Amino acid sequence: MTPDLILASGSTYRHELLTRLRYPFRVQSPDIDESVQRGETPLDTCMRLAREKAQAVARLNPDSIVIGSDQVADVNGVAISKPGNHENAQKQLAAMSGQRVVFHSAVCVTRHSTAQCEVFVVPTTVEFRELNAAEIERYLLAETPYDCAGSAKSEGLGIALLKRIESTDPTSIIGLPLIQLAATLRQFDLTLP
Repeated sequence: MTPDLILASGSTYRHELLTRLRYPFRVQSPDIDESVQRGETPLDTCMRLAREKAQAVARLNPDSIVIGSDQVADVNGVAISKPGNHENAQKQLAAMSGQRVVFHSAVCVTRHSTAQCEVFVVPTTVEFRELNAAEIERYLLAETPYDCAGSAKSEGLGIALLKRIESTDPTSIIGLPLIQLAATLRQFDLTLP
């Protein structure tokens, strides 16, 4: 019998990425508080949120394999997540101008009935060009990246804001590192290819 796989996310980006593995899955958005907790580092935040998302959905589907994921941008130890609106996106991009930013992409794969739980993080270091206000405004009007951590959609026009990207997995920057995810899903006895 093919194990039931659930993506605990409402993200269209993660949905599109997971389809690349060509394994049937369904989507169920978790209902959790995504606020940063006091004293948490950006790395701690994304790991905790990935785990909480996966576990919230796994409790409702105990025999399913559930994937939870979260991404937080880390600018000199300060967490930057989704801007939500134009003004916040302007501030984020201005703060990242000329900076090296680490995008932490955390994933939790769990199955409630067997208490299996694997959490991993794949970091991506992004170096931004020096950006002026006009460039930021043109980019935001063209891309409207208000649902992306750090406002920079590298899979779209955001790539023009960057000098370089360093990662062990090119899908990590988009929010779901498929290389490590595929290896982890095989530990849960999923057949990938």
